[in-house]
Amino acid sequence: MIRKSDKYLLLFLLMTVLSLTLKAERPTSNAKRPTSNAKRPTPYSQRSTVDGQRYQDTLPILKPDTLKSGVVIVPPTQGRLFVVGDIFIHGNRVTKDFTITRELPFKPGDSLTLQQLSIYFAQAREHLVATRLFNDVSVSLKEFIGYAAQINIDVKERWYIFPLPYVRPVDRNFTAWAQQGYSLSRFDYGIKYSQYNFTGRNDNLRIWLITGYSREIEMAYDRPNTGKNLIHGFGGGFLLSGQQQIDLITTNNQQVFVSRDSVQNAGKYLQTQATFSLRYYYRPALRTKHFFRFSFNQVKIDSTVLILNPNYFLNHQLTVTYPEFFYSINYNDIDYVPYPTKGFLFETSIMQRGITANMNMTQLIARSTEAISFAPKMYFVTQNFGVLRLPFKQPFYNQSLLGYGDYYMRGLEKYVVDGVGLLLDRNTVMRELVRFDIPFLRKTSHDHIPFRIYAKTYFDVGYVFNKYNNLNSLQNTMLYTYGAGFDIVTFYDFVFRIEYSVNQLGEKGLFFHIRNDF
Repeated sequence: MIRKSDKYLLLFLLMTVLSLTLKAERPTSNAKRPTSNAKRPTPYSQRSTVDGQRYQDTLPILKPDTLKSGVVIVPPTQGRLFVVGDIFIHGNRVTKDFTITRELPFKPGDSLTLQQLSIYFAQAREHLVATRLFNDVSVSLKEFIGYAAQINIDVKERWYIFPLPYVRPVDRNFTAWAQQGYSLSRFDYGIKYSQYNFTGRNDNLRIWLITGYSREIEMAYDRPNTGKNLIHGFGGGFLLSGQQQIDLITTNNQQVFVSRDSVQNAGKYLQTQATFSLRYYYRPALRTKHFFRFSFNQVKIDSTVLILNPNYFLNHQLTVTYPEFFYSINYNDIDYVPYPTKGFLFETSIMQRGITANMNMTQLIARSTEAISFAPKMYFVTQNFGVLRLPFKQPFYNQSLLGYGDYYMRGLEKYVVDGVGLLLDRNTVMRELVRFDIPFLRKTSHDHIPFRIYAKTYFDVGYVFNKYNNLNSLQNTMLYTYGAGFDIVTFYDFVFRIEYSVNQLGEKGLFFHIRNDF
């Protein structure tokens, strides 16, 4: 039984707690109440869903005022949800608005916190830069209207039309050209007409008319974003080419070229090719892309090629006609593909080349890139590649691996390694030295040219497997190189690399590389 004195004590404590609670919940006398037409926040008892996650709204009512552009009030916590309002796009003279909004990780009507908005602004800029349609992109907050966030997107479009004279050496790189005595006869020239963003939908048209060392006619059109939701795409084209000189064998880990002028009774071309292709794109998410390609190919060689290398094609064929099926899936969360400093990229693909005894190759490829910043202006980038071609017995035509395209090791530029299997790992530590702009065409989208200069050191390791045609010393052995250098990065995906490398053979050298996808 509770005593009478205890009852009075309990009643006093209850009244004290109730008084403190009411005092804490009572608004101060000078607090401004929201206007009658302001949109009320989500009730505390309700939860809002953002990107499949549930967020609790626990902040007091904020003043629904309109802020100046770029001014953001960050509350004590990040729980307040704001609605994405209108999106204002400036600077896109050619690019359609929906091509830009397709790349945004948010859309009008989304409910996001300020922290999420800040993260999504950075992601939106990266996605738009990755389209390679713009020299510069800015995504920012324009103003608040109540709890609606108005957003500004400013873009500076690139030049999209390139009706340029085409002059280019046919060799793989400067080092390979030097081995041919810097001969000016080893150049292709002609007209290379490329129109990117052809109709403002990030679609591309290219028409190439090349002569000189080789002959080439190519026409292609690709439109990766079409349909109601812009998740499908298509493309197609054809290529007709003739080569007066080809590499038909590898000796001492180097290509051996033969010209028709050096072969008695040779035809006009040592190799001709005709290719017709259809392409399909599927992009269900911002970072994930699927790509399908079907092509029909015919390759012919002069009879002298087969005499000099009976394994150029299987079964002593002079002509091979084959279909080719290709599929790839790509996940891209890299800030800048031509020169990554942050993010992760992964791609895997399968290709079936031919289905007969004369041409039959199944190729599996996986590659990844990971870039991290581990200190201010310092980055570590690792790139990994794996290639497998089945069956292992393949003609010389299908054996190009290390030293071609993206499959290279810094310090082995003089060599190529043929095979049917490849493991390759490239590792780079970079330090940004300087970043500056040079004034260019004022009052245009090209009002400055940006430059970034990096110092770097690197270590590469690789292995090429070749079961049947293993006559060169770099096959079936561990390869490694290391070195240091400088990279210069500027607009239009231009990367100039100066590298001093050492390879496992003890050879040292200074190498130059230029990358420009346009």
